[in-house]
Formats: sequence, structure tokens, C-alpha cells
Amino acid sequence: MGIASDIVIIVMVALLGGLIAQRLKQPLILGYILAGVMVGPYTGGITVSEIHDIEMLAEIGIALLLFALGLEFSFSDLKPVRNIALVGTPIQILLTTVYGFAIGRWLGWGWIPSIWFGALISLSSTMVILKTLENQGHIGTLSSRVMIGMLIVQDLAIVPLMIILPQLSDPKAGLPLLGVAALKAFFFLVLMIFIGTKIIPYIMKYVAKWNSRELFLLTTTAMGLGVGYGTYLFGLSFAFGAFVAGMLISESDYGYQALSDIIPLRDIFSILFFTSVGMLFDPKFLISNLGTVLVLVLVIMVGKGLIFGIISKIFGYGNVVPLAMGLGLSQIGEFSFVLARIGISTNSISMDFYSLILTTTIITMFLTPFVSGFTAPLYLLRNRWLKPFQLHTINLPQNGLHNHLVIAGGGRIGKYIADVLYRIRIPFVILEINYSRVEQIKSLGFPVIYGDASQSIILEAAEIDKAKLLLITTPVTIVSQAIVSQVKKLNPDLQIVARAEAVEQMKALYDHGVYNVIQPEFEAGLEFTRQALLSLDIPADRIQQFTDEVRQELYRPLYNLNTEYKTLAQLQNARHLFELTWMTLDHDSPIVGNTIETSRIRSRTGVTVVGVMREGTLHSNPNPGFSFNPNDIVGIIGRKEELTAFRELAKFQ
Repeated sequence: MGIASDIVIIVMVALLGGLIAQRLKQPLILGYILAGVMVGPYTGGITVSEIHDIEMLAEIGIALLLFALGLEFSFSDLKPVRNIALVGTPIQILLTTVYGFAIGRWLGWGWIPSIWFGALISLSSTMVILKTLENQGHIGTLSSRVMIGMLIVQDLAIVPLMIILPQLSDPKAGLPLLGVAALKAFFFLVLMIFIGTKIIPYIMKYVAKWNSRELFLLTTTAMGLGVGYGTYLFGLSFAFGAFVAGMLISESDYGYQALSDIIPLRDIFSILFFTSVGMLFDPKFLISNLGTVLVLVLVIMVGKGLIFGIISKIFGYGNVVPLAMGLGLSQIGEFSFVLARIGISTNSISMDFYSLILTTTIITMFLTPFVSGFTAPLYLLRNRWLKPFQLHTINLPQNGLHNHLVIAGGGRIGKYIADVLYRIRIPFVILEINYSRVEQIKSLGFPVIYGDASQSIILEAAEIDKAKLLLITTPVTIVSQAIVSQVKKLNPDLQIVARAEAVEQMKALYDHGVYNVIQPEFEAGLEFTRQALLSLDIPADRIQQFTDEVRQELYRPLYNLNTEYKTLAQLQNARHLFELTWMTLDHDSPIVGNTIETSRIRSRTGVTVVGVMREGTLHSNPNPGFSFNPNDIVGIIGRKEELTAFRELAKFQ
């Protein structure tokens, strides 16, 4: 069967490798690489016969990886950590490249292999880190957000590296070629921006009208691979074009659907790519070069760890973040395989060099979950033997905190809550990681702790074990879940109120033990609906009945658990059945010159006069003998039909 049988073998063995990796709580790509080793030419047994053909198919896997990366890329993901991601990451790549170059020269390599080595080890593994953070329950913490932000920029860096590094083989010819490549890339981007803004959205919209999932998938794939092939004919990288196509489609209205459709196809071809990587792994090479490989693993992981830790400190991150980044990002990434394959295809690096990088990369990936797992114990040991990190606390009461509320997040919602609590003298403390917000909160005189609410040391400083309630104001579910996980360890019985953007997120937070979840968009939608129905002259009691039913369905867990909340909600709903309206009396109004009692306002209309504004002075709750004057602004409360009756009595036009 030729290549068909090879693909069947790869898929079956990849399934076995994936199951093993999942069982060991490792990223699936390590299982795929293991599968490639099993069917490769160096291990005997069942062997793939057409390795070259598999490698050709793997090129599609590379293109689809970059295409999906372009579809997933969003500057909004970098916004919370934009400084260290956009500025710190290029510095890290440069420093790591220089460090790798020094290692290469120390080992006696030429300057070109040394530069390649430095560039290859400068990238870390997004897949390994995400899986490790997920298994450790650290998704959503500040350190995870910083790491993911830097990894996104690292993944983007693969594009210029693919253009620059192959030109280094011949420096005299390489620099002019590099300039030509840069010009080609520039004109290609200009052309693609025009196509992406004018043509691609039209095509996607036209195809989407047919409601054919298969045709939409085919169109998306054709655009990604077609643009990639166009860049190849243009003299640039096939993968570079696929990445640009992904970015352009992501900006259209159909980006999310395109991404969801392309992911299964990307994953299948990625299996071929990572399996083909494993096929080139030679156990004999590892045994014969064991000393060199172990030395490289040690110096790479230690050196990269120090670089990441130092950069995080320079950009103002403290406490556990530098340690978590240093231990978590010290491995070599999967895109280094992509870059190394380009080095092989352009004869920039030798096969022995590739085998050395491949072997070292696989080992660093395998070690990452274990190395990253030392973050918490090393951090505790550091605080035990050395001076603990000084927390930045502001306006905390001198007698400490007890029976207080903890507000995780000092944004607009957090400050609104704090303002009310401050007015009614209920003790509270705000936890905020954004330093500019901390300064704003400080100026308001509110107690605040600068730090990440998902870190135990910050929660302990907020006396979470003595708190009465925790309010999580962030709309990001993974961040809320990370905070809840830490709080449950320190104070399992603490009631938690969180915020969510969708019903699915509300359910997820309830499953994590959150006492109540607020959905601001839902409340705003109900108020919009209420106002719209009122304008259609639908009776207020019917409107309130409808909104009550919808709200109780969403907040059913809270209604069932807390009768006081139900009573409060009913009182609030009763308020909506009445409307407070202010009306100005004309000179010819029949009630001008008469008192409230003689006008018989209550008996004739049903409204209650709750206030009268006269010449800038408010007369609240006027007595029955209060007499109306021209230009008085009368405040009345009642149902809609009662307000209409008063309007007719006072002859309002």
C-alpha cells in the first residue's frame, strides 16, 4: 500500500503514544514523538518505509501549525502583560541566542552552527507549558499569564527567524539575499493586506451563505495552503505565507469559525510532523553522545531559567513569578523543530547537529513538568531561610483585618463596591496586580494590597482565613478559578461571589464551589428588555413577572440557598413596579393654589406626593396642608396608570 500503509501505521502508533503521554500527564506531542521513534529506522520492528514522503506531508503540518497560529493571534491576549511580552521577549530571544552562541563556540563549533544553536534554544514550548500549567492548576495565575504572553511573541518570532537564518550560510551573498527577502516580504505583506481586506472577506461571506460546513472548511484550507504556496513561488517560506493568511482571516467575521474548523485538520497533520521528528531520533546517537547531551540539557535549562527570571525582575514582577518563569520556560520548544527542519532543507546545519538538537529538545520537554513542579517548594524554602518578600500594603487598619470583605480586582466594579462599603463602614481590602490601579485606589483612601489574588502569599496577607466574604470582580473565568482554588485551600468555608460573562462560565464557577455568580451582561439585557416593554404599554406587573422568572432561573442556586437574598430580590422587584416621576406645574394647573388634601390627589389618582422642589429647595414628604405654587416640580410615585391619572388631573400636556 506504500504511503497509505505508512499513514495507517503512524496514526495507530500515535494513538498509543498519545494514550501513554496522557496517562503520564505529559503533552501529547511527546507521545507523538515517541511514536515516531517506535516506527523510525533506528529502532527496528515495524518501520515506516516511505520516510521521505511522510516528511513531505509533514510540511503541510508545519504550514497548518503556522496557519492556526495566525488565526489564534490576538493583541488583546497580550494587553495585560504587553510590556514584558512585546519588549521583554525580543530581549530574551537575543540574550538566549548570544548565550547559545557562546555555548557553541565553547564546544568548538563554527560561528554559523553556533548562531543556529542559539536561535533554536531561544524558543520555549507553548504546548508543553500549557499542559503543565493545566495539570498543576496554575492556569489564570499572574505567572501563567506572563508566560503565555511571552510564548505568543516567541511563536511569532519563528517567522522572521525562518527568513533570516538560512541566509547566514553565505555571508557575502546572504546579506544581499536577506535584503531582497525583506523587500519581497514587505511587498508580499502589502499585497496580502489588500487581498485580505478586499477579497478574502468577500469570498468567506459568499461561501458562508451556502451553509455548507464542508465547503467552508475547504475554502479555509485552500486559502491557508494556497497563500503559503504563493509565498513559496514568490521565493519566501511556505509556512510564512500560511501564517499571514491565518492573521488576515482572523480579522474577518469568520475567523472563529475558520479556527474551529481547521483545528482537527491541523492536529492530524501535526501528528505526521511530530512523528516524523521522532523518526529521526537515533537512540545510538544518544548513547554515544550521552555526556554532551546531558551537559547541553543542564546548561540550557539553567541559562534560560536565569535569563527569564532576570527579565521578569527587570520588568517589575516579583514574589514567585521570576521563579515560576525560570523553571517553567527553560525547555526548548516545538517550533525549534520547524526551524531546524528548515536548516536541514537549506543545508545550513548538518544531520548530526540536527540529531543533537532533537535529542536535547525532547529531554528538556520531558523534564519540564518535573522541574516546574519545584516552584512551590523552592519558593517556600526561600521564604523560610531568607527574608520574606515585602508585600506592598496600603491603608490597612492597624488592628488588622477580621470579619472583612476581600475584593479581588480594583477595576471599576471593585471601586464601586469599595466606595459603598467605605461609606457604610464595613471593613474590606482590595487585591490588585495593576500598579496604576493601586495608585488610584490609594488616592481614594481604600485599603489595598498590591499582588496577584491567585497567589497564597497575597491571600494570606489579606487575612483570607478571617474574611467573611470574597468578591471576585474579574470577568476572566480561568483567573477566577485559579483564585477560587487557592482560597479553598486556605478557607474552605468562605463564601465567594464571582463575575462571569456567559451562562457556561457561571456553571463552571458554580462547579468550582463559588457561592454566587453575577453576570453583568445578563442584568443589563434584562433592564433593556424592561424598558422596551414599558414603552410598549405592557403592564408593569406582567413585565416584572417575566423578569422575575428569567432571573430566578439563572440564579436558582442562590434563591434556594439563601432566603434573605430572595426577600431582598422581592423588595427590589417591588420597587420596579412603581415609578418615581417629577412634573412641573404650569400657572394654569387646576391644583395650583390648592393643598394636597383639597386636591384629593391620593383618592382621585392613587399616586403619592413624595417631594416638591421649589426655588431650589426640596420639601420632602410634604404634609396634607402643603399648597402648590406655579413652577413647583412635584415628585410623585405610583403605577403607570396612576401617573397618567395625575397628569390628567394637573392638566399636563
